[in-house]
Amino acid sequence: MKLSDIKTTLDARVLCNEDVLDEEVFSVCGSDLMSDVLAFVKDQAVMLTGLVNQQVVRTAEMMDMKCIVFVRGKEPDESIIKLASSRGLIIMTTEHTMYVACGKLYATGLGNV
Repeated sequence: MKLSDIKTTLDARVLCNEDVLDEEVFSVCGSDLMSDVLAFVKDQAVMLTGLVNQQVVRTAEMMDMKCIVFVRGKEPDESIIKLASSRGLIIMTTEHTMYVACGKLYATGLGNV
């Protein structure tokens, strides 16, 4: 699935690196526990989280993720956006809850980790 399709599916707003929305991803995870992400995530995943701090970006980078989607309308501050932008990570935000966002992506056939 292309990241542009995820943006559309989640009615999301892109906060940085919108120019690479044509990249493909194959799995998604939803977690606020970065230790779970480190333990269970596969390459090229999208992370959905309500946790808004720089550790989320660093975790996503370590796991070769392409995109972080902040749920429940959470907005990262400029330092988080700047860090993600410098690492080539797409940052999106959606008003959907984690449960609804994961369900919508699952319904499109996007795999889980």
